[in-house]
Amino acid sequence: MINKLLIANRGEIACRIIRTARAMGVATVAVYSDADAKALHVRQADESVHIGPSPAAESYLVGAKIIAAAQQTGADAIHPGYGFLSENADFAQAVIDAGLIWVGPKPASIRAMGLKDAAKARMIAAGVPVTPGYLGADQSLERLTTEAEAIGYPVLIKAVAGGGGKGMRKVDAPADFAAALESCRREAKASFGNTQVLLEKWITSPRHIEVQVFGDAHGNVVHLFERDCSLQRRHQKVIEEAPAPGMDAATREAICAAAVRAAKAVDYEGAGTIEFIADASEGLRADRIFFMEMNTRLQVEHPVTEEITGVDLVEWQLRVASGEPLPLAQEELSINGHAIEARLYAEDPAKGFLPSIGRLEMFSIDDGYSRIETGVEQGDEISPHYDPMIAKLVVHGNDREAAIWRMEDCLEELLVYPVKTNAPFLLRALTSDEFEGGQLDTGLIARHPHWAEAVALSQAAIDQAALPFLRRGSDAAGLAPTGFRLNAAPRTAVAMMHGSDVVTGDPAHPFEGVLQYDDGATVWVNEAAETFALRPFAARGTGQASAADGAIIAPMPGKVIAVDVSEGQTVTAGQRLLVLEAMKMEHALTAPFDGVVEGLTVSAGAQVQVESVLVTVVPASKE
Repeated sequence: MINKLLIANRGEIACRIIRTARAMGVATVAVYSDADAKALHVRQADESVHIGPSPAAESYLVGAKIIAAAQQTGADAIHPGYGFLSENADFAQAVIDAGLIWVGPKPASIRAMGLKDAAKARMIAAGVPVTPGYLGADQSLERLTTEAEAIGYPVLIKAVAGGGGKGMRKVDAPADFAAALESCRREAKASFGNTQVLLEKWITSPRHIEVQVFGDAHGNVVHLFERDCSLQRRHQKVIEEAPAPGMDAATREAICAAAVRAAKAVDYEGAGTIEFIADASEGLRADRIFFMEMNTRLQVEHPVTEEITGVDLVEWQLRVASGEPLPLAQEELSINGHAIEARLYAEDPAKGFLPSIGRLEMFSIDDGYSRIETGVEQGDEISPHYDPMIAKLVVHGNDREAAIWRMEDCLEELLVYPVKTNAPFLLRALTSDEFEGGQLDTGLIARHPHWAEAVALSQAAIDQAALPFLRRGSDAAGLAPTGFRLNAAPRTAVAMMHGSDVVTGDPAHPFEGVLQYDDGATVWVNEAAETFALRPFAARGTGQASAADGAIIAPMPGKVIAVDVSEGQTVTAGQRLLVLEAMKMEHALTAPFDGVVEGLTVSAGAQVQVESVLVTVVPASKE
């Protein structure tokens, strides 16, 4: 049995692993970068070791530092979590060679499934259905272009070493292929160090169905049923659920049996996920479900499987890594109820989902019956260096309708400030007719851009928030009588600060049903899952100047990875000027109108701060 476990990760998954390890009596060691010196996973672990600067490439991705930390602390096992080095076969082998227990599949299994082209070829040999496409070694633009035309547009370009939505581009027309390939390869090189791609036919009504599998060293492999991860934005999962809506028993049996065959084909041990793409144009049918890839690690969305099966997958990982057989046989596993997970991200949907960073002045999720997986607490910082996930919100109900209701309640009780989140976006998606009706596909979010619109603070919410200020007294509330009316009590207006704006509420208005919480200094309001802060009245300050029209401003701190224009160049509206990389995602900045480039202040490789003016476009009419 493992006695001391080093977790080679950070954030919510590190905290998740620590929780199970502690329940099993296993001591834990955290590793951390400069940015994470005071992080929650460091505070929760029994021991911690500093492994380098904030960039992951200098800390969490340096295997030698992690192994050295394990040896330094006397840890006898390493759990990689997900992301970072979790699917790096060379790191897994190095852990084993150092005499440590690797909590994960054998390096050979990782290699067999790590490259998407090789994995698909192996699945074909194992009798697992795969999506039509191109897996060839010839990676020239000419050959890839020819193959894309033979497959038929639209096609999907995928990095063979990719994952987590990185290194994937949908291409709708031949004219867009070269640019999409360039972008895909650049992202793949930065994320995985491998620019090779494969091509797949784009399925027009796709659903993302995946099966949780688990193997041990004794030849046993079981499945723990399926998850539906179809609600995605730019190939990143947003809301996941288990079991999949509309999945009948025969289709479930077929897809889960195929997943077990896939795992057995690579002699799999530990937790893994077989991902399938389903053509749902005629509902879920076994003959329209194709293998996509295998993730040889614990998935972000594993809690929904735990909720419907009652299994602790991290505990299973630790037991299997210690040489024990699987705790349960296939016939002992069953589905109980329905579970949904929503990923709460630090991002601003109304601004193109740009990452939002800073200190969590308020962070509260307290609805009484949700499972919250997070790596932060109130007062912690959201860093620009890593994935912007704040928490995973997980609910379970007796059926899907009950689970949706509980998730809706969770989102409407959430308070996060001043960091922006995607909570209003999640609520709109969750309560849409399509989601409630189980009419899902991976393009659903893209068809509803209005889900990303900003939530405005309503007068009803302002009126409701005025009551706590009224109770505090006129000195705190900025009270002002609004006039005398014959045979009626005078109304009282309460002036409050909403950011730098003065708003006035009338506490005499009836309760309108938005959540509010008064901490004695601020009244916090959740309206449509957006958090607003209302504070005592204060004199209005001067406004902050904004950049002039045509000034292209950095929307976040990041690194310029491509500059496509030069000083004096004529550009057209929508033309890409440069590409900014932040939080592992690329953000293209484009010309706002036809004009001429002036004042180009950056070059490729430059690090820039938020609101820095990067380039200015002068309208063509001003020439």
